[in-house]
Amino acid sequence: MSSGYAVFLNGGYGVGKSSTLEHVGDLLANGGRPFSLMDVDWFHRSWPPAEQDNALIEAHNIAAVWKCYRSVGPRQLVMCGVISSTVAWERYAAAVEQPVRLVRLTADGDVTRKRLRGRYSASQRAALEWHLERCDEIAARLEAADLDELVIDTSRIGPEEVAARTLRHFGLSE
Repeated sequence: MSSGYAVFLNGGYGVGKSSTLEHVGDLLANGGRPFSLMDVDWFHRSWPPAEQDNALIEAHNIAAVWKCYRSVGPRQLVMCGVISSTVAWERYAAAVEQPVRLVRLTADGDVTRKRLRGRYSASQRAALEWHLERCDEIAARLEAADLDELVIDTSRIGPEEVAARTLRHFGLSE
């Protein structure tokens, strides 16, 4: 059954959003609760970028997939990505046609950089450098935006515990 809102795991690079998303799915499945997961990064991954606004393309893709998910019955939507402005927040809510409630994941800068270094192979050095150059700035932007109803520091806890805390916060687990 749907809660009437989407849960959004919000955060900068390397804080554990995607890993937590997977654990949220496991916990919801174990509890017998219908759900759909979306890592929003996959809804705009194409090259070259769209001549139109890439964010608009992302929103259209999310809306189309959510429509398909809903067609098989009510379910809890859980998403992960980066929302650092009210404009982006409203765009996601419009795409999924329901309120989006944000949980910001954070991590110590050294932890984040270590995680990022472990994510990329030697042949992906440019991607690693791009993320390392931006991780502190995006974390600061997210903190300044202060859009999240819950903030969880993932520096010393794993994604399963982050998922459990998130679901408890929303009353989606026992």
